[in-house]
Amino acid sequence: MEFQNKVVVVTGGAHGIGQAIVEDFRKEGAIVEVIDKAPGNHFVGDIGNKETLEAFSSYVQKKHGHIDYLINNALPIMKGIDECSYEEFQYALSVGVTAPFYLTKLFKDSFNEDAVIINISSSRDRMSQANTESYTAAKGGIAALTHALMMSLSGRVRVNSISPGWIDTHGNIYTGPDAYQHPSGRVGNPQDISSMILFLCSPQASFINGENICIDGGMTKQMIYHKDAGWHLEDK
Repeated sequence: MEFQNKVVVVTGGAHGIGQAIVEDFRKEGAIVEVIDKAPGNHFVGDIGNKETLEAFSSYVQKKHGHIDYLINNALPIMKGIDECSYEEFQYALSVGVTAPFYLTKLFKDSFNEDAVIINISSSRDRMSQANTESYTAAKGGIAALTHALMMSLSGRVRVNSISPGWIDTHGNIYTGPDAYQHPSGRVGNPQDISSMILFLCSPQASFINGENICIDGGMTKQMIYHKDAGWHLEDK
């Protein structure tokens, strides 16, 4: 029960990686406050909205008086250059970058001693597929925001980010190329991320600060050329 009575805030905590984070913290005795757009037994609201962030932070502060850990996990939309409108791109940045910044600002004076912020980025902060601009820009932004906040909150709050690769959130079992393309031999699962979050929030990680940790089964470390390791690029 390492996190007994610690107050944890998780954005996008109703499903997927966020749900695993919430469940793992609660197993360790933490008090977890969740905000998500999906209906449920949590604070329901869209973090892309300034007033929602203010209402949620006020709710948490009045209820608990402080927080120990802020996990910025909510997903921005993924749309590409051909279909993504100006408004949709702005919304992706609002959810993926502005909301983590503003929540941190709103909670700045309520962080307890040894507080930690964990931002969830993506391996797409360093590599891309076509037509992913809104999501990729938001994830790149939160990765950079991490070390900026680390400096501004130096000595008070540790700030790190995690960049997941392919994480299956539906309980599927992948075999064949989907699995063995990963050097680790499998697709990731939400616990691969939540276990790292709990470690980064623990005293054992007290000297880890301003880091971005990529958890992707080794995918971004592969050097791939035509005909290398079975890869083949078809002529255009």
